Amino acid sequence: MKRKLTKKVWVGDIAIGGDAPISVQSMTTTDPKNIEATVRQIRELEAAGCDIVRIAILDVDSANNIKKIKEHINIPLVADIHFDYRLAIEAVKNGIDKLRINPGNIGNENKVKEVVAAAKDRKIPIRIGVNAGSLKKDFLEKYGNTSTAMAESALEEVAILEKCGFEDIVISIKASSVEKTVDAYRYVSQRVNYPLHLGVTEAGTQWSGTIKSSIGIGALLLDGIGDTLRISLTAHPVEEVKVGLEILKILGLRHEGIEIISCPTCGRCNIDLFSIVKKVEERIGNIREPLKIAVMGCVVNGPGEAKEADIGIAGGKGQVVLFKKGNVVGTYRENEAVEVLVEEVRRIAQNGECSRNHTRLQ
Repeated sequence: MKRKLTKKVWVGDIAIGGDAPISVQSMTTTDPKNIEATVRQIRELEAAGCDIVRIAILDVDSANNIKKIKEHINIPLVADIHFDYRLAIEAVKNGIDKLRINPGNIGNENKVKEVVAAAKDRKIPIRIGVNAGSLKKDFLEKYGNTSTAMAESALEEVAILEKCGFEDIVISIKASSVEKTVDAYRYVSQRVNYPLHLGVTEAGTQWSGTIKSSIGIGALLLDGIGDTLRISLTAHPVEEVKVGLEILKILGLRHEGIEIISCPTCGRCNIDLFSIVKKVEERIGNIREPLKIAVMGCVVNGPGEAKEADIGIAGGKGQVVLFKKGNVVGTYRENEAVEVLVEEVRRIAQNGECSRNHTRLQ
């Protein structure tokens, strides 16, 4: 798929837009006044592959802790600001890498201008974050609670920032409705060239929210729309990162980490495939090299899929055949399958024998 080429902005040392890879973001669930807990969670997110992390700035103490938090992390930090524009200015003073403000609740145009002036002085980008649940009254009266109201609200805020001579802008237009979200992003994408931060807000639990987010974000990415994303789940934020990375990997937009192909099984399956796949996934989930692994249950599609993968197994009656880059390596008993496959995957990753280049860039 061909991505729309948007303006590139920098969040710390991570680029958003232009030819930069699509980055994955998340947000901490900790109180920034608790520096230790916040740093610990951010480090967990870093280890999971998160590129950019956002924290809620609730008061001046939270804003003042930004500088201390940044001393202990390695990824850019974004301040999420609602209602009080002064907190955005304090966040800038304390070294935040990016601001996220909501035009529906940050205040009048003069307050927005003060925030813009502070960000412009420090070369800090601003994300205009519009949510369906917090639209300005005049847009609701004119358009109703629709995708057009969301999009036009974002575009009005863009115009205010541009009038101030500010163009390091990222835009998000999120709703809990997939259809409304997708329509709003398509509307804005046709009218401006700023990078877009994708997401379906308040998507729900880990299970249902993953499905909802995958449909909405996946549809936009297939259209070539989107420069960064955040999965919104009622779950630990590490799970958001995992889902985001998996979406990008499945669409071929990010070549990093393990991709497991496995069949749904049927009456032809003569091995305990569910158990084998689960154990393999648990033991190789931390590998960052780009490997495609097939774990197939029978001789119908199994050998063909296994041959297309970097490495894989195809099950027979109480045994499995191990394939590596299209060639049969050997036949093993079913109870050896997990150990044999995991050992070979780790050896390939360690020796750099992956068939795809391992890189964070696209």
